[in-house]
Amino acid sequence: MNPYSLVIVGGGAGGLELACKLGRRLGSQRVTLVDAQLSHIWKPSLHEVAAGTLDIHQEGLSYQMLAHDNDFGFVYGALTGLDAAARAITVGAVSERGQELLPERRLGYDVLVLALGSVSNDFGVPGVAEHAIALNGPQDAEHFRLEMLRGLVLADLRKQHVPEAGLDIVIIGGGATGVELAAELREASSVHGRYGLRRIDPNQDVRIRILEGAERLLAPLREDVSAAAQRLLEQRHVSVVTSCKVARVEADAVFDSTGRRYPADLCVWAAGIKAPSLLAALGLPVARGGQVEVGPQLQVAGFEGVYALGDCARLVQPDGSAVPPRAQVAHQQADYLFRLFTRGGAQPPAGWPVYRYHDYGSLVSLGTDTSVGSLMGNLFRSTSWFVEGLFARWLYASLHLLHHRAVLGTTRTAVLALARFLVKRATPLVKLH
Repeated sequence: MNPYSLVIVGGGAGGLELACKLGRRLGSQRVTLVDAQLSHIWKPSLHEVAAGTLDIHQEGLSYQMLAHDNDFGFVYGALTGLDAAARAITVGAVSERGQELLPERRLGYDVLVLALGSVSNDFGVPGVAEHAIALNGPQDAEHFRLEMLRGLVLADLRKQHVPEAGLDIVIIGGGATGVELAAELREASSVHGRYGLRRIDPNQDVRIRILEGAERLLAPLREDVSAAAQRLLEQRHVSVVTSCKVARVEADAVFDSTGRRYPADLCVWAAGIKAPSLLAALGLPVARGGQVEVGPQLQVAGFEGVYALGDCARLVQPDGSAVPPRAQVAHQQADYLFRLFTRGGAQPPAGWPVYRYHDYGSLVSLGTDTSVGSLMGNLFRSTSWFVEGLFARWLYASLHLLHHRAVLGTTRTAVLALARFLVKRATPLVKLH
């Protein structure tokens, strides 16, 4: 294979894994990663950052460090333009406090991989942008954590004079993000009571409610997984309201389509995702949800040398269904493109196999002690195993470790896991500042 310049835009799960694997094989002169952030955090763990049970400053992995260790180049900045004819992208200037730190840059490519992930989709519901927090990235999760901590402190102070004082948290959306966040918030609120907030009863005064538009939680998953998740949440004093269509969000409440009011000191929007609007602005072929339309080998139609993977890509399978936006999809597609670029070159050779999605099941975290989900998915046709409890939690945690292994290697992942285990026993169980 002749040398070529391969540029990956987006350092999420799929983009970063692809950059690390290609960097180790091809070297930094041929592989470059572009991202608007300086550090990487595994997106499925954002609910832990929001609850304060995971410290973003300890969890984040520096892209510059990863680039050095895995031998790929790193360019800091956001993608702002695409010149497909010239095979070049524009990376915007980076500024801080009104001062330009890095100027606008133009990068040429022979192969471009778009791995920009997804952002929250508010579906035009009034008030969401102004009054709800969406966990699109680490900054959003950290913002929510600080708002929650402030609300807990104020509620604890008010408790002296107002017995019914508390904190109302409404989570709109009963998918994996909403369910995992609710469970993590319940654990975090219980821990906060041990660190000075002694007037608050976490189960009674920290009122957590999930509003879900479908008839059940985790609608895309099996019914037994959904039922188990709701049972475990209700045992933790989390209120679940299904078949609830949110009509608007205000500063202190959420209203559904029937006019019912749900008090909300804090509101989280977790009801859907879409691809970044930038993709359509670049002139790429996009679907209704803003995702880039790709062919069976993940190439963008009409754009030679341009590929897309993960949440920002829409691939229709032979049965007519679209590949779902899941972390395991990004991981599989990164592996597929790695094999293509290291064995087949910049363009798929004749007879190169198409990408096939394999569903290995889904796991949903419900705190530090338990998870629920189904294993194997369609790996063995219709066979699917329901799992729950500590075993499922171990499996869930292993997914994070597997991601770290892909970008850090086995030895460093093991050392990091041990270090975090020890740190958690020497520091508070939640971030208090």
